[in-house]
Amino acid sequence: MRTAADQIPTLLDRIGNTPLLALHSLDASISPGVRVLGKAEFLNPGGSVKDRPALNMIQEAERRGEIGPGKSILEATSGNTGIALAMIGAVRGYEVVLCLPANASQERIATLRAYGARLVLTDPGEMIDGAIHEARMMYERSPERWYYANQYANEDNWKAHYQTTGPEILAQTRGGITHFVAGLGTSGTFVGAGRAMRDARADVRLVSMQPDSSWHGLEGLKHMESALVPAIYDDGLADENVTVVTEAAQAMTRMMARRLGIFAGVSAGANVTAALRIARTLDSGTVVTVLCDGGERYTGDSFWNEE
Repeated sequence: MRTAADQIPTLLDRIGNTPLLALHSLDASISPGVRVLGKAEFLNPGGSVKDRPALNMIQEAERRGEIGPGKSILEATSGNTGIALAMIGAVRGYEVVLCLPANASQERIATLRAYGARLVLTDPGEMIDGAIHEARMMYERSPERWYYANQYANEDNWKAHYQTTGPEILAQTRGGITHFVAGLGTSGTFVGAGRAMRDARADVRLVSMQPDSSWHGLEGLKHMESALVPAIYDDGLADENVTVVTEAAQAMTRMMARRLGIFAGVSAGANVTAALRIARTLDSGTVVTVLCDGGERYTGDSFWNEE
């Protein structure tokens, strides 16, 4: 007979179903008929939006028999996907080996090690692309040893957002979303949630955001013109593409913490910067963006001390 304790959700059951938070008060010039909402993905148990694709990639790999005893999880990451995989690996009993740039924040590196992940630090000058190259070489040398998650080419990445993030936003806005704004890293969030919204409502406007140049401080985001373009990226999906400078994203990140009490990371600040920019052009509508992760992973960054 099942007891009450058997009904308690596990840690991984807590991934998803994050709330929407109101953001439009950050800009007094926005029309009263416009709402700007942020999907609070930092409330996932691993602290970021990457919990969703990481879980889906592992579950689908298990279902297909691609991972099991004797295989370790291998991935290239700028931090958040690695943290999610390390957390899931700890729950499922898998060794996790991660390639990431050596200049990843110390907070992220410490978190990864706390979960027991083994780290391979790569040339910071090559950013995430250097980590991707290293992971590919490790896999090619001994493919029998690894389940290489390969988030940049793994269809289960964007499908996680097609199956969960997009439908959640549609339900939470009661189908009233008019604009979806998301940054491009692996592009999984934008592609998956965007496709789900487009399938449900043909008139939803999809806006992708990326850094304004190849040299930027928006960890986890890609400047597509100068970076390795993820295989899962759909360059025909966006109705509009916008860029954000690092300093504007940092200023918005501080503003969210100091005016709304939302302690988010700088990629969330970039998303909100872009969403507010879109909102200022509207007389009515509902603009939704993604608060990708929490600010505790960036406390060592100097921009927090600026006024």
